[in-house]
Amino acid sequence: MRSRRLDYSESTRSALVESAVELFTKRGYAGTSLDEIAKRARVTKGALYHHFSGKQALFEAAFDTVESQVFDRLEKIMNGPASPWERALAGLRGFLQSCLDPAYQRIAIHEAPVVMGWERWREAEERCSFGLVRTGIQSLIEVGEVDDVPVDVTARLLFGALSSAAIEIASSPEPKKVSAQVEEVLVRLLVGFRRVPPAEHGKAS
Repeated sequence: MRSRRLDYSESTRSALVESAVELFTKRGYAGTSLDEIAKRARVTKGALYHHFSGKQALFEAAFDTVESQVFDRLEKIMNGPASPWERALAGLRGFLQSCLDPAYQRIAIHEAPVVMGWERWREAEERCSFGLVRTGIQSLIEVGEVDDVPVDVTARLLFGALSSAAIEIASSPEPKKVSAQVEEVLVRLLVGFRRVPPAEHGKAS
């Protein structure tokens, strides 16, 4: 059986991370203090240091939480009952929808490259999302929806396009408008890879 001490420890850590996500989203990394995070979580600063070595460690936990929420949402879509093509389009739209979320914009896109360093941020992003992109492309090839393109290269290029799209959306004064434009462009890009059935070739000629 789980001990009360373990349950309390986990609930304390969760409260701190939740507090950090909210405050980092509202005020950014530089504008948020550990005192404020502890106060909002209703724990002592000593309890905070029991779980985290400092502000950056707490930020990285907040980053992991935000990224995990996006990953879980996209993984559910990509493993759903729809066809691979429908899942690919739904996954694209799901990712673009996530890019409109204030916490994802502020923490994962704006703050993380600065706080964590570009290389560590990029590695974390790839661990979270690249595998889903690669799996999606592989599935489309296996069912004959798209031509037999190099999977890794195609996934890398598409992942780069999605990362750039996220920055464009998060940096725009009209994020919803930019998100719609990005969706249109990326859907056209995917359609360009789609294999045309022989019957449609005949119609085109």
